[in-house]
Amino acid sequence: METLVERAVAEALGDGGGDAVRLFVAAGTERMTPLFMGLRAAAPGRESDLDLYAESVHGLWQCDRPLADAAERLRLLERFPELQPKEEGITDVVGTYAFFAVLTLRYALLAHGSGHADDAVSCGHVALTATGMLDQNVAGAGFLAEERRLQSLSLSGDGAGLWDASVSAGRERLRAVVGRLPRQARF
Repeated sequence: METLVERAVAEALGDGGGDAVRLFVAAGTERMTPLFMGLRAAAPGRESDLDLYAESVHGLWQCDRPLADAAERLRLLERFPELQPKEEGITDVVGTYAFFAVLTLRYALLAHGSGHADDAVSCGHVALTATGMLDQNVAGAGFLAEERRLQSLSLSGDGAGLWDASVSAGRERLRAVVGRLPRQARF
């Protein structure tokens, strides 16, 4: 499978070991978190999903060790409506970006638990796909380039600066997606 993740990033993940993989997926998921949390916050019956998502992202930042309950979190995440097959597929803006956010977390949990670079690359690929789509739909946007830059930055090992940059980038993505919604659908 061809991936959007730059070759140098993929190679560095392969060479960097578990700590590098865990920092990469924590930061990437942090950037996607506002899309899930913001787009699903008002959805009835999703409170436990929101809690699981938020707690999982918090746990991903513990980069010095695998999450003890990653497999259980993954099992629960697999039940999210975003990951359930639908005959008609995903046809709306909110559903599309919530799906990408959940899929990012799925690969992040796999990578965090295994330390495998392939799972981290898949996590990065999903984020790049989402930002690329956002660029196509928002005039003058540069989300894909920003995601590439932040993916490279995540290999530096500086979690503190990366967290701040990831939070800011995630908020900007949410603003852009909400800006694409019809006025009556905005929250």
